[in-house]
Amino acid sequence: MTVVTRFAPSPTGFLHIGGARTALFNWLYARHNGGKFLLRIEDTDRERSTDEAIQAILDGMKWMGLDWDGDPVYQFSRRDRHVEVANQLLADGNAYYCYASKEELAEMREKAREEGRPPGYDGRWRDRDPSEVPEGVSPVVRFKSPNEGSTVIQDAVQGNVTIANAQLDDLILLRADGTPTYMLSVIVDDHDMGVTDIIRGDDHLTNAARQLQLYHALGWDAPRMAHIPLIHGPDGAKLSKRHGALGIEAYRDMGYLPEAMRNYLLRLGWSHGNDEIISTEQAIEWFNLENIGKSAARFDFDKLENLNGHYIREGDNAYLASLVRPVLAQKTGENVTDEQISLIEKAMNGLKERAKSVISLAESSLFLIAKRPLALDSKAEKLLDADAAAILSRVADALEGLSGWEKEMLEATVRECAESEGLKLGKIAQPLRAALTGTTVSPGIFDVLEVLGRDEAIGRIRDAAKSEPTT
Repeated sequence: MTVVTRFAPSPTGFLHIGGARTALFNWLYARHNGGKFLLRIEDTDRERSTDEAIQAILDGMKWMGLDWDGDPVYQFSRRDRHVEVANQLLADGNAYYCYASKEELAEMREKAREEGRPPGYDGRWRDRDPSEVPEGVSPVVRFKSPNEGSTVIQDAVQGNVTIANAQLDDLILLRADGTPTYMLSVIVDDHDMGVTDIIRGDDHLTNAARQLQLYHALGWDAPRMAHIPLIHGPDGAKLSKRHGALGIEAYRDMGYLPEAMRNYLLRLGWSHGNDEIISTEQAIEWFNLENIGKSAARFDFDKLENLNGHYIREGDNAYLASLVRPVLAQKTGENVTDEQISLIEKAMNGLKERAKSVISLAESSLFLIAKRPLALDSKAEKLLDADAAAILSRVADALEGLSGWEKEMLEATVRECAESEGLKLGKIAQPLRAALTGTTVSPGIFDVLEVLGRDEAIGRIRDAAKSEPTT
């Protein structure tokens, strides 16, 4: 049997971090088993569903690298099929029309509260005589849930979970206006789409019991289920915006790499021995349901940042330069040329050693495309006093006399300058760094000299030294 998983977000907001992890787990399980990964947009809440949210979900999935098979399925477009199944349940005696008024339902909730019971429908129209139907009232259609016994969810993560049927009231299948509810739509779509495995948050466990009852009433085989613990904040509390419960696009905009996000989200609740760095290829090879933990995972920005730094250091230079390009354009307000990107790519080995995000990588690249004379930060400005200016002027003279511009030649020349001045290398390297980059932090100074090229490097040094070439 071909494994078929699905990710089924509601387009009422962004693709949040928990949803992204659910999508990842479903994607990995399908790819590991050579199966299919389907995407369904559950847009039945017409008031809250928006085109912007749908696009954010699609963009977030693409950015994460979670490709789905076939076209997305839009749940609202299948409402006629959902109604057809509700009518089938009515015809088979597994559903009924309920005419309870809003006032009656409010009284039921209040009575349950007073008696310390969970609120629920009391089944008053379950077996009423049709002669008692009130005139002018549009009924809802309710499922005739079993009153006795229990429903057992055979869960791949939680184990067997037993829920007494008495705890589950008769859920609504069709609203009074004839539109289907989420609970009905989900099981019909999963059945019709051939979904074999449902992997989702454990906040759906109660829904799972209700859905299993519907599957049994319809005579359909239920998918296998795996309910994964939710993600909590570092303090153990439910994940909120202060913890990192943001849209996945926010992480993209903060400079995280999709491969780092995949690795990090994979380890939020799943493990493979002591492995922390897990490539996407390894994840597909190793992923299973048995290694999903039963405890809530805790979101940790520091771990994500460190992991992102690893993927940046290991990243392809051309790929990283392409990510830096739009950030630089935004920061400078100017178009970044192919020539400038080529320069950044050439310097990337040094730039990416300290970077923890694409944003910091872009910021450390700014000096490469800055226009002369360079703006100096306060620390750099303090280094470039009169004594430093005089030394830099002599360094510029020495560099101008070189026949080539290779790193080894540049290093040897600057070291000779330091010896002739009676100084340690650092006493020249730091003012030189300030002159070349406008800051006190950069890749290796000889790398910087080489990448900038003869004319630009010497020009920046003379700007800082306020000197002219000697004749």
